[in-house]
Amino acid sequence: MDYRKFLEIRADKRFGKPCIKGTRISVYDVLNWLSNGMTRDDIKSDFEELTDEMIDACLAYAADKERRLITFS
Repeated sequence: MDYRKFLEIRADKRFGKPCIKGTRISVYDVLNWLSNGMTRDDIKSDFEELTDEMIDACLAYAADKERRLITFS
C-alpha cells in the first residue's frame, strides 16, 4: 500500500508528526486507539471522515517505519 496517498507530514500541523491528509489526526492517534481496544468501526464512528483505507495507511506507515529501524548484527 502506498500510504503517502493518505498521509502527510507538515511542520505546521501537529508539530510535524505524520497525519491523515485533511485532518489533524495523527498516525500515533490511530495506532493508540487500536492498541487500546477500539475497533475500526469504533474509530470510524467517532471520526466519520476516516475510512478503512486511511486506517490501513497508518498501519502500513508504522510497519514501514519499524522495518527501517530494525537492524540485526
